[in-house]
Amino acid sequence: MAFQIPKINYTGKIREVTLGTGPKAVKVGGESCYPFYLFEGEMPNLPRIAFEVWDYEPEEWQEWASEPFKDVIGDPAAWARKCVEVYGAEMIALLLKSADPNGMNRDVEDVVKTVQAVAAAVDVPLLVWGSVNDEKDAVLLRRVAEVCEGKNLAIGPVVEKNYKQIGAMAIGYGQTVMASTPIDVNLAKQLNILLGNLGMPEDRMIIDPTTGGLGYGLEYTYSVMERDRMAALTQEDAKLQQPIVCNMANEVWKTKETKVTKADNPKLGDEKKRSILMEAVTAMNLLVAGADILIMRHPESISLVKEMIGELTS
Repeated sequence: MAFQIPKINYTGKIREVTLGTGPKAVKVGGESCYPFYLFEGEMPNLPRIAFEVWDYEPEEWQEWASEPFKDVIGDPAAWARKCVEVYGAEMIALLLKSADPNGMNRDVEDVVKTVQAVAAAVDVPLLVWGSVNDEKDAVLLRRVAEVCEGKNLAIGPVVEKNYKQIGAMAIGYGQTVMASTPIDVNLAKQLNILLGNLGMPEDRMIIDPTTGGLGYGLEYTYSVMERDRMAALTQEDAKLQQPIVCNMANEVWKTKETKVTKADNPKLGDEKKRSILMEAVTAMNLLVAGADILIMRHPESISLVKEMIGELTS
């Protein structure tokens, strides 16, 4: 008798969430099986990659990280446009780093103008990532939701301390939220329940489980994301049946392995190739754990990951 691959009977399904509007709108989620287990179910919407764009020129980036964008890196709108027109970006993730009270602490209205400029410059879905300061984001992301009404942005990180303020505005202005919790299945479920009680539609919620880079907490993130997907697909846990976004680029590119040059440590090899592979390997680990959206930095890393997604789904 021919060998038959044992198969799991999945009783759950990941919800579909649509980001953006018009012909370039993107659907994520919809899986009825574990990641890339196409012999057991379907992945109607392949994982998507959002190009990372900062709202100011990052001075701390490695030369080999900023090189692809060196002609536009001081202009977030032009930077986002280049990602779309030159590198074929399907999504843009705008990180509002300059709003951080512990950093530049830019005024909310100034930052909002940058968001509007980027939103006007591209016709692909836009993810807007706040300052990661709960109090500042409660004000900032509410304004972003308001001024970008009708664009169906994904805004976050929305956390337990500010979900009421941001969630209410997202509901009112038709935006999607990225619900962020610190690498814990139960906390992710709890925040989804709170947002649901607030009135947030289930098809406008994405889970951010928080992630680390390769060798810096990735293993813990992987196991938690696995548990998220197991609960959603095999235990019919409706509160975890949301797509997952991983804001991973900054976590990878801040590690020492992406900063040390070959001259400083010849054993580590070429710094550019090493950094690109660090990002690509981190990305693939997150994809096989269940990520639906990855926020990535380098075009060559993104190209490698897209190629691997194609091979796994062909």
